Amino acid sequence: MSTSSSRIFLTVVVPFGVGYYVSYLFRTVNVVISGAMAEDLALTAADLGLLTSIYFIIFAVFQTPLGILLDRYGPRRTQVFLLSFAILGSVLFAYSENFLVLSIARGLIGLGVSGCLMAALKANSSWFAAERLPLINGITVAFGSFGALSATVPVEWLFQLLGWRPIFTILAVFTMMLLLATWLFVPEEEDVKERNLLSVREQFSELALVYRSPFFWRVSVITLVHNATFLSYQSLWMGPWLRDVGGFAPPEIANTMLLFNLGMFIGVICIGAIASKLQSFSIRPIFVLGVGVSASILTQICFVCELIQFKDWLCFFFGFFGSANLLVYSVLTQDFPKKLTGRVNTASNMLSFVGAFIVQWGIGLVINQWPVRVNGNYDPAGHQLAFSLLVFFEICALVYFVWPRKK
Repeated sequence: MSTSSSRIFLTVVVPFGVGYYVSYLFRTVNVVISGAMAEDLALTAADLGLLTSIYFIIFAVFQTPLGILLDRYGPRRTQVFLLSFAILGSVLFAYSENFLVLSIARGLIGLGVSGCLMAALKANSSWFAAERLPLINGITVAFGSFGALSATVPVEWLFQLLGWRPIFTILAVFTMMLLLATWLFVPEEEDVKERNLLSVREQFSELALVYRSPFFWRVSVITLVHNATFLSYQSLWMGPWLRDVGGFAPPEIANTMLLFNLGMFIGVICIGAIASKLQSFSIRPIFVLGVGVSASILTQICFVCELIQFKDWLCFFFGFFGSANLLVYSVLTQDFPKKLTGRVNTASNMLSFVGAFIVQWGIGLVINQWPVRVNGNYDPAGHQLAFSLLVFFEICALVYFVWPRKK
């Protein structure tokens, strides 16, 4: 390949990384503004959970066609096409008053950014050797953690200055700039013509190879349950938990969520680098994935036990160890043929985001079983029951993941 490594990084890793930054910012922006948004729109806990989680279900439903698009047309073209929907959804969300229209807008945002990470991973697999993918993918995911970081103190500052609606206008403008940069500067992959020779029917037939794989299900079940919990709290429910169970004010919640997402940022870099290094000792990334998820579950148990005095450290470690979940893409990419990269990653991603939709809405339904308090906060008992149930399901999934299998 004649293109230099530095140029590949600047024209491939950076643009797609910024795309994942935008995706994660859209995903987590509601964690800070949820209180004001719920008050302005008169939303119950279940309504708030549903409105926010619509992003996840649309995101999930589109993953199978997304895999086909990525493997057929490449990440550059797919990314440009989809980002236009995110721009439309963001503008609509900024100016709508009706709950139904806001839900449609949130769904359009989910559709528009549904390919950001998968397009980045597909591009990385096309331009970098397989043994470098844990680190390169970790760098890509670090961009996403910047998006999560931006959704804490910076969004709180913008919210206090402008209110929650103008934030989505700003996001629409930034997304338009990203769309143009992706179209103008990202190179076309060298094998795009070869991919276009495959029919859509043939590509769907090959997708069956993924779903028939026992290894795929072994990895995907644990990442589904754990990632659904992680995303639900990172993108919405950790803020209300800190307010209702911990008794903290919005500025302190924003600062604590900053530590949560800082932990994720450090985690994706460190865990990706560790997984990449350990391969030279014949230790595969799947082992690091299992250790990271186990540590994340232990951290969540501390939340269930209401160790509120350690909230900053717990949020940091939740973000750090929870980021190990993103090793699943390196694990699957190394165990499936390169031509299936887009489809195997989107298949796993689809399961995770279906889970995130169910869990995020489900937490709201559980909390709704208790009456809202006089000050407008939710009952801590509802929070703790929901969190305890999720930890139980995660432990069951972890047992399935590590259970010995016949070779």
